[in-house]
Amino acid sequence: MLDDLDRRILRQLQADPEQPIPDLAERTGLSPARLTRRLDRLRDRGILRGIRGVIDWQALGYSVEVSLRVTLDKTQPNAFDEIIAAARDIPEVTEIQTFLGRVDLRLSVIARDMTHYQQLYRDRIMTLPHIADIEALMHVARLKANESLPI
Repeated sequence: MLDDLDRRILRQLQADPEQPIPDLAERTGLSPARLTRRLDRLRDRGILRGIRGVIDWQALGYSVEVSLRVTLDKTQPNAFDEIIAAARDIPEVTEIQTFLGRVDLRLSVIARDMTHYQQLYRDRIMTLPHIADIEALMHVARLKANESLPI
């Protein structure tokens, strides 16, 4: 699926996603034009989905992070679609994941402090449709957050 040159490009991008095309081309042994064609091909194939900014929420004043494991009332035919649509409208919900098994959804929620979290929980989270059960896991520490792949 990937040749050695593609792997070299992806490794360099993982190491420094902000490097300019000429620098990346030099590090990978390609001309800027050839590198650009390779990057376009990786994007077209869906391998390289883009470069993104990673925000440190704590630097913006959000000191509380909670993972909510949600079990739905699956007797409702549109339970998944309706809760996902409603959760997307909550700005403090930073991630939504679905699962097979006992837990149906996981919502990552950030808040400025515990008072803000309690307000979000009461006013926004508990009003989400079709919740049968919810378990809150308070984030204590992030020990590994590396999204790089061994390419």
